[in-house]
Amino acid sequence: MEIKKVTDKAFQKYGAVIEGMDLSELLAWGKTTPAPDEVIYEPSVKEAEALDVAEDISRQVYGEMPIQIGYCNGKNHKCDTLEYHRGEELDIAVTDLIVVLGSRKDMDSLTSFDLAKAEAFLVPAGTAVMLYSDTLHYAPCSAGDGVFQCIIVLPEGTNFPSEKENVKRTEEDKLLCMKNKWVLTHPESGEDFYPGLKGDILTV
Repeated sequence: MEIKKVTDKAFQKYGAVIEGMDLSELLAWGKTTPAPDEVIYEPSVKEAEALDVAEDISRQVYGEMPIQIGYCNGKNHKCDTLEYHRGEELDIAVTDLIVVLGSRKDMDSLTSFDLAKAEAFLVPAGTAVMLYSDTLHYAPCSAGDGVFQCIIVLPEGTNFPSEKENVKRTEEDKLLCMKNKWVLTHPESGEDFYPGLKGDILTV
């Protein structure tokens, strides 16, 4: 799979590189987060949310809306699941990493996406990228053989268990599995999400 840079014009379809904030304190914290071989995700860590830069991110990226700061770390070289949220996601690369992205505009229907339309981008360590709310994404991929570490910022409450029964009134409701989390997976992924991805599972 071709891997482009986030500075490539093609990335503008999916998001933007965020500049103008001092992320050094947050990056230093990110380096202390667990880095196992399996992919792990923690949506909200109070230690990170207490840093001064959290207020800067809330103001500059989210227009003063409440946010959560967590991390996603591990070893990964495939894309067989994609998700989207109502609201932008900020990914801050602690290590070099690769994001595999698609666009909801390229979906065949509300519940179907062909992985052949996805693109991969290298995010260098220390870089912050904002993924638009209509961008399909999931856990990053390793840029080499080692573990990737990524700080994840989202609107507060995202990716937490739902407190209400998901009554499926629309086609899109088939994808809603947690708070502010709509997911499609490949039928061969083994994941317990809606099997809305088609084509070959991607490897990076």
